[in-house]
Amino acid sequence: MAREDFRFFHPLRVRWAEADMQGIVFNGHYLTYFDVAFTEYWRAIGLPGPLLQAQAGQEMFARKATVEYLSPARFDDVLDIGVRCAAFGRSSLRFLLEIYRNDEQLVAGELVYVHADTALRKGVPVPEAWRDTLARFETCPPVVQ
Repeated sequence: MAREDFRFFHPLRVRWAEADMQGIVFNGHYLTYFDVAFTEYWRAIGLPGPLLQAQAGQEMFARKATVEYLSPARFDDVLDIGVRCAAFGRSSLRFLLEIYRNDEQLVAGELVYVHADTALRKGVPVPEAWRDTLARFETCPPVVQ
């Protein structure tokens, strides 16, 4: 993908505690960065957050996460994390994420979530209203926080 393929970006500054002995971001932190950006994406488009989902007895369970490291981020870098919904399944949603420092792509990744009934711990259909909201958002002009 390219930077311009993303409609949403969340900025994040690398903190000292996230750098390893080599002075670069420790690899495990990138999944946390993805999670933060995904949460802000979800909030920005107005879908129900985890507390409202829990009240309804439903939740988004992580099913798959991949990270491809292209170039390291370092302490105090300001990163832009792009998030986009790439596909819907019956009960799943697939998101692509990319992390940039200015125009340089540092990381690419994918998150797959399953919309599930928390009591049954089983996938249930993604609400049609969510699908509509996601599809509509992905065709709008870019949003940068």
